[in-house]
Parts: sequence; structure tokens; C-alpha cells
Amino acid sequence: MRCFIGIDLGSTTTKSVIIDENRNILGRGITNSRSNYDTASTVAKQEALVNARFHLFRAGLSQAGTLNGGLETFLGQLERDFRLEQFLEQLADLEEVCRRNAEGPRFGADAKAVGAALAEVFRRLRDEAPEMFAPGAQRKSDFFRDIAGSRYLAIGEQVAKEAGVRYDMLLNVFDRSIIEVENHVYQDSMRSHLMRALDRTFKALPETASRSDSLRKPIQAVLDTELEETYVVGTGYGRARLPFSKEHIRSEILCHGLGAHVMYPGTATVLDIGGQDTKAIQVDKAGIVENFQMNDRCAAGCGRYLGYIADEMNLGLHELGPLAMKSTKTIKINSTCTVFAGAELRDRLSIGDKREDIMAGLHRAIILRAMSILARSGGVRNEFTFTGGVAKNEAAVKALRELIAENYGEMTININPDSIYTGALGGATFAWRAVVEDGKVAEKREKTQ
Repeated sequence: MRCFIGIDLGSTTTKSVIIDENRNILGRGITNSRSNYDTASTVAKQEALVNARFHLFRAGLSQAGTLNGGLETFLGQLERDFRLEQFLEQLADLEEVCRRNAEGPRFGADAKAVGAALAEVFRRLRDEAPEMFAPGAQRKSDFFRDIAGSRYLAIGEQVAKEAGVRYDMLLNVFDRSIIEVENHVYQDSMRSHLMRALDRTFKALPETASRSDSLRKPIQAVLDTELEETYVVGTGYGRARLPFSKEHIRSEILCHGLGAHVMYPGTATVLDIGGQDTKAIQVDKAGIVENFQMNDRCAAGCGRYLGYIADEMNLGLHELGPLAMKSTKTIKINSTCTVFAGAELRDRLSIGDKREDIMAGLHRAIILRAMSILARSGGVRNEFTFTGGVAKNEAAVKALRELIAENYGEMTININPDSIYTGALGGATFAWRAVVEDGKVAEKREKTQ
């Protein structure tokens, strides 16, 4: 099966989208961007390829009409089992690197005690891992660094007290080890993870169902299907660092404009608020960029700014929007500058303003800044499409809808749950065009991976 791949290397996350010859989306993948951009792009692509397998599983099993209405339950369990297998392998790697970093002269006479404490920490992490991937389990993040890090810190503090080891020593070992581990590439392990996950999931089924040809044949057909990486196009904030030739690179403006057009063909204006920048893009009826503006010198009002605010408030980034939605009072925030935001935030708290009202004011200030960028690009035209990670923030969406209505009247506003993949979708569409419309062929594989 020929596949066309787009990779969007952002400042905070790297996304990948795979489409087939009919431009149907087969898979999406995301990972946290690292200092090693080659690794980030490879991991995001791997995640998209895995997601494509699950998409094909769903299509094959649905067509076979097996599982008597239990298809989604089966696939949900299979994905959880797959993620558990991934997590356990990465956890084993983290333990090995931590133990190696705990040896030597750094900890002197405490090295043996630190090593014993590490062994206990990782034993407990392994024991609780299945619960983290059980049905209904809640996780604040799907990235290994976040999952393993939060639990390592909590368990490490407890073990340090019990073992009489300084907690900062365990923190030091983790900080020195996690970067190396998250830059590991598990390309050769993906199939083995999937096979072990299938074994786990089959064991949970009634014996008659697990042995049924109507279940096993479609799955085997998907496993035997080769996903050929026909053409890859890269884009995004870090596109210059992608391991592709210039022939395979497109600007993020072009990719976001085209991606928004593919999702919503009536799109005329696109606003993308990502981790590092805000882009306002005007496109024609074919998705071709006519004009654009962006804040290319300052991250104020972007995802990084919200991350800073979350740190100041001792909250998770995902908690900001829901908190702001509880606001009952309008507060005007004067600055969206990251440098001054913390001071204004503390001033507001000191005079008795509620956190939820401050958060609502901050979100409105962010969108006001975006509105000025939109105005410079040519204003807001119908249809309007909002993309990027901030499009998942309900308070930002609320402020955007209100300000567009105030300034431009009622119009169609498109917000897709998968809008964070817009740039990667545009890249995949450019890859498809390069082969299907322009007749290009991929270069040697080592140049495009």
C-alpha cells in the first residue's frame, strides 16, 4: 500500500500524518519535540504508522462483521495493551541508564544505597504499570517522559524516606538519564510490541472468539500489508533540521493553509496558534495561500506562554482552560508578554482577584493579540478555521468566538479535534501531489527517513 507522509516539526510537539492514494487519512502520530529533531520526526512517523495499522484493523474487522458489536472494545483493549508493551520496554531502558549513571564516583559511598533504592523504585513502577493502562485509567499525558517522570518522582520520594537515601540523589539520576532514553528509537520493536499486545488481548477473549478465523484472518491480512513510504514532506518550526533534502521541505504557512483547506474545503481564513508562534493565513478556494502574517519574534500569546502561566499557577497546562471557564467576572489583562505576565499575575492575586477570572482575562488577551495579527493579514473571512494546540483550549475557543462575533459578525468557525495535525496533513497532501500529480519519485530511502 502506497503511503504519503507529512511531518510537522513544531517547537513543542512533532506531528505526522499518513494518507493513502485516495487521500484518506490512515494514521496520525505525535511526540514531544526533542533537542534531537531527527529522533522526534522518526518517532512521530512511527506512531503514525502504528495508528495506521489500528485504522486498518478497524476497517478489516468491521468488514468481516466479527466480534458481535464488540469491535471498539476489542480495539481499545488492543491499543492499551500495545501502549503497555511500549511503556515497559522504555521503562527497562530507563532503569538500565539510571543504574549506569548511579555508578562511579559521583555518589561515592552512597552509590550502593542509591542503586538499591533505584531497584525498588523501578520494581514498583513495573508493578503498577498495568493499572496505568487499564480501562478507564486517567493519564495527564501520553508521553513516556511525563508518565514515567511523575510516577518516578512520587515513588522515589517514598522510597528515599524508607531507605534513608537523599531524595535529591534519585532526582539527579533521573534528570541525567531521561533525555538519553527519550531519544531512543524503537523502530525494530514496534512489530514485536504489537504481536505481544495481540497475545494479551486474545487471552482476554472467550476461547471460541480468540480462535475464530473471522477474527484472526483480517488481523493477519493487516499485519501482512506493507505500508510503503512512497513520499515524505516535512514542515514546521524546525523544518530546517529535518533529515530530508530541500525537495521534501515545505513552509509551515503553505502546509497549514493547505491542511486547513483539506479538512474544511470552504476555508478562507486560518488562525494557527502553536507552541512558538501565531499564524494568520488567507487562502483561496484551492487552498493556496494569498496572504499571511505571523509573530515570528516573540512567543507571547502562544503555547509556550500558556505553559509559563501554568507553571506560575502550579497547574497543568490542560487545567487552564477549564479553570477559566468558571469565571464570573471580566478582568482586563494588560500584557501578554511572558516577561511581565508573572508579575501582573501575582499583582492580581495579591489584590484578591480570583484565579478563574484572571485566567479568563489572560485567554481573552491572547486572542486579542491573535485578532490583531488576523487584521494585518486581511481580516477574518467566512469560513474561518482555528488550528494548533491552543484550539483544544475551551477558554481560548470561547474568547475567539466572542471576539469574532463582536468584530466581524456571525460566520462559520471550524475547529477540528485533530487540528494539531493540520500542518502535517498539509505536508502529506503535498507529498501526494508530488507523486500523483507531478510524477515525482522518492529519493533513496536513507535520504527521506
